[in-house]
Amino acid sequence: MPFFVLPFPIVDPVAVQLGPLPIRWYALAYVGGFVCAWMGMRLLVSDDALWAPGQPRPSQAGIDDLIVNTALGVIIGGRLGHVLFYDPAFYLSHPLEIFQTWKGGMAFHGGLIGAVIGMALFARSHGAPFLTVADICAAVSPIGLFFGRLANFIKPEMWGRETDVPWAMVFPPAGDAPRHPSQLYEAGLEGLALFALLWLVARAGGLKQPGLVTGLFGIGYGFARIFCEFFREPDPVQEALPHGLTMGMVLSLPLIVAGAAIVLFSLRRRSAPA
Repeated sequence: MPFFVLPFPIVDPVAVQLGPLPIRWYALAYVGGFVCAWMGMRLLVSDDALWAPGQPRPSQAGIDDLIVNTALGVIIGGRLGHVLFYDPAFYLSHPLEIFQTWKGGMAFHGGLIGAVIGMALFARSHGAPFLTVADICAAVSPIGLFFGRLANFIKPEMWGRETDVPWAMVFPPAGDAPRHPSQLYEAGLEGLALFALLWLVARAGGLKQPGLVTGLFGIGYGFARIFCEFFREPDPVQEALPHGLTMGMVLSLPLIVAGAAIVLFSLRRRSAPA
């Protein structure tokens, strides 16, 4: 037991009450993430210095359609991913609970699949290269992850394992034991650190090699998520697996493999003769 623990900053989960309609921090996190991502994508496609001469890419106007496609994919895929990956038996018995997203339950890996489908539909309808579209989205995705993890912290949910580190916190719904603020670890690694890496790569010419930023996102997120899972308390029913593994670890491994394959494809494609 540590000599002291940091007090958990209890925040009302409802940010604003508009009559009978509560506006929750969780919803604002999604809105803020999408707005910042939209601004970031428009900034990337408008800077000619980031692209090879004549390299096809979406227009600034096209980004408006792209953010709608990916937002719908993230929300629908994230919810269905939680239902199918983590607790299908419960939702099969309580199907109306599937639509009650305000109670929580969004899976990143499901949201990623939904976003990929949205990007593919956009690329097909606008005649844009899919890997280029994916690179633009990957470069700004950590912004949304950052806001989402902060929302997990405010709620609070997805807290960490018991610990005696000096920065441990007591999360009221989890009992009196001090725990890792693992949501903040994920916000820092999956959000800020990954965004800084991908943005630097993009600004250094990475967008001229279609697939490079996308592959680095897969590798970076996968390793960051697996690392943070060692500090996060898994749900004993939905997330805990044998041998100390968690569902988050298992779902992140294919992401690392796919990311590495896309990076290799991107680099080999660049070095091949025209």
